[in-house]
Amino acid sequence: MALSYGLFICFLLWGGTELCYSQSIWQRGTPRVVMKCLEAQLVVTVSKDLFGTGKLIRPADLTLGPECEPLVSVDTDDVVRFAVGLHECGNSLQVTEDALVYSTFLLHNPRPVGNLSIVRTNRVEVPIECRFPRQGNVSSHAILPTWVPFRTTVFSEEKLVFSLYLMEENWSSKKRSPTFQLGDTAHLQAEVHTGSHVPLRLFVDHCVATPTPNRNASPYHTIVDFHGCLVDGLSDASSAFRAPRPGPETLQFTVDVFHFANDSRNMIYITCHLKVTSADQVPDQLNKACSFSKSSNSWSPVEGTADICHCCNKGSCGIPSRSRRLVGQGQESASRRRRHVTEEADVTVGPLIFLGKTGNPDPDVEESTSSLTSLMLGLVLAVVASLTLANIVLGLAKWRQAAVHSGK
Repeated sequence: MALSYGLFICFLLWGGTELCYSQSIWQRGTPRVVMKCLEAQLVVTVSKDLFGTGKLIRPADLTLGPECEPLVSVDTDDVVRFAVGLHECGNSLQVTEDALVYSTFLLHNPRPVGNLSIVRTNRVEVPIECRFPRQGNVSSHAILPTWVPFRTTVFSEEKLVFSLYLMEENWSSKKRSPTFQLGDTAHLQAEVHTGSHVPLRLFVDHCVATPTPNRNASPYHTIVDFHGCLVDGLSDASSAFRAPRPGPETLQFTVDVFHFANDSRNMIYITCHLKVTSADQVPDQLNKACSFSKSSNSWSPVEGTADICHCCNKGSCGIPSRSRRLVGQGQESASRRRRHVTEEADVTVGPLIFLGKTGNPDPDVEESTSSLTSLMLGLVLAVVASLTLANIVLGLAKWRQAAVHSGK
């Protein structure tokens, strides 16, 4: 089975720092990859007999994330170890209602040895996740200090948490499985948890799809651009924002799934730059959610006037008009200007795993089927011709016999 279909999930229970459980990805018997999710560290142990064939892999061919190398080991060790911080090695953080999810991947990228130009093992990319519950923290220690300065309370109340989820088709719940068939539609929901913050409106400023969690990886495909234009809908896709919103702090959109041509990896990651404005601020060219309609050959916004989407055609959405900016500044209070709140963030969802292609017939199969059909048709025609000839010969023989009898 393909190693890239395996997903590792380890849960850190209620503030503990021990391994929840370990399991094999695809191999019965001895686990080939074991991971531990600690309080501030991720530990991954990889068997050198990664494929269970007895042929050992080289530690130099393994990385955690795009570039983190394993710990130094001796030749007698039968495992390769990684020990990294949760925020290192390109780890992406996704915040859900009940968990903090740190995502990365283990990469085995075999390279030729010496002067040889061949490799004898497969390239493998394994998604890895650590989930930490957010329900609470239990401790027997005293709570110190017993008072908190007011300015600290204000800061904690204004902290914004951005998130991006895959949703089921009916938008009622998060998608349980990240697998798709080519031709399916991915339903995505962006959210911001405002806490005690003033009401805010969320926007998806930019989105890009890549074959790895690194948003700067190549190849890439831009889904949303120009401060909220869902440009993926310009192609043969039906990708669009969903209107109306469930609420100002939520924005939903669909993307027709795809894979990168000439790329053997069967997964993609989607990274979106999310941002917020005051809920009572009028949407403008810099803060909008615009979808393209093929039937009307025009752009339309989720909210606001249609003219804010005109810049999507030009591919350049600049600074809004002076009057519109002044309205936003007039609504901003002095206390608001004093706050130091992160009002934008990059959030990654994935991997989206493709199980296969649909509606895409194999030309070799088609050619074989066509040849078989032609052969069968030829055989049928030959049989019909033979039977016809036999009937003619038999008829002539009977006619001749009848003529002889009549002559006598």
